[in-house]
Amino acid sequence: MFRTFLSAAGFLALTLCASLPAQTPKKLVVALKPDKNPDQMVAERAALTSYLEKELKQPVEVIIPLSGAVIQEGFANGTIDLGYLSATDLLTARGKGTATLLLAGEIDGKTTYQSYWVTLKEKPYTKVEDLKGQRVAFASRTSTSGFVLPLWDLHQRKLVSAAGDPEEFFGKGNVFFGTGYVSAIEKVFTGEAEAAAVSYYVLDKDKHLTAEQRAKLRKLAEQGPVPTHVLAVRKSLPAAEVAALKAALLKMNEPATAELRDKLFTSKLVESDEARHLGTFAEASALAAKVK
Repeated sequence: MFRTFLSAAGFLALTLCASLPAQTPKKLVVALKPDKNPDQMVAERAALTSYLEKELKQPVEVIIPLSGAVIQEGFANGTIDLGYLSATDLLTARGKGTATLLLAGEIDGKTTYQSYWVTLKEKPYTKVEDLKGQRVAFASRTSTSGFVLPLWDLHQRKLVSAAGDPEEFFGKGNVFFGTGYVSAIEKVFTGEAEAAAVSYYVLDKDKHLTAEQRAKLRKLAEQGPVPTHVLAVRKSLPAAEVAALKAALLKMNEPATAELRDKLFTSKLVESDEARHLGTFAEASALAAKVK
């Protein structure tokens, strides 16, 4: 009788388990920094989603927020798991204790690159000092190569004081902040700005602009080195998920996915020490943070 009861209970337990729906794997949310026109990244977002879902065996959503602040908030409240960030954004996340470096970009064997001031070819300017009192465009308030390093360079040249206000040099109302590299360059094309601060690859690489657009521009000056962009992971993400994510992203360095990797992340992805990657960049970031 007791054996019969156990058998019945076991059968009931098996029946209940079989009737329960299978647990849906947690969705991984990836945020890409808005340094390109989001409308032009539809295919790239879809390709990254497909790739990661296949590698990780879980649902993936790739989003492009309008600002880096949204990614910071997502790290803090747990709604964003992985973010493609500038060194400036990584420094912010590090200070808040919400995210940590997973992988860094490597360009020509280095995890640094250069920032450019770009102007139209026919403009008369030959050096940064020539832009005094002129209208200029920065990529965004948080862009490492498109604002933080150019502002630091202006300070080092004694063109901007420790107050970190670019209008001291360019003039009141003459400073525009965009939502990415392209938005800053567009101001140059329309004549609303005499020069724009962007990453070197906006001008030198076939990534953000067409060949015809790049042919109308020239480098006015450069500054750096700039720490490369990074992939940062939410600190509260379980270690096993972090390891799987790192493996999947490093696999993008293989020939079959290198083209997609470059479209999304510009360059090869490598492991790097967070403190070494940021180096003395904190000083430049602190100056930029003073800008209201």
